[in-house]
Amino acid sequence: MNCERQLCMLKKVQEMQFVAIELNLFLDTHPCDTEALNDYNCAVEMLEKYKMAYQEEFGPLFNFGFGGYSKEPWQWVECPWPWQM
Repeated sequence: MNCERQLCMLKKVQEMQFVAIELNLFLDTHPCDTEALNDYNCAVEMLEKYKMAYQEEFGPLFNFGFGGYSKEPWQWVECPWPWQM
């Protein structure tokens, strides 16, 4: 079902956001840890890929200019919104 796929893709985005945030916090206290920095950069790259894939299939994750370009019609008002999943 399409809703299950959307939920699965949204979960991947959320998981990778968590990884990126945790690595960001770690790097705040360990700025010279090159392995952590590499992990952070990989996490950010994967996060961007997951976000782009999600938005390509289901529309914007964010509003107010953070969601990138919208296809026609204006997609932000189409349901369900990410926080409604």
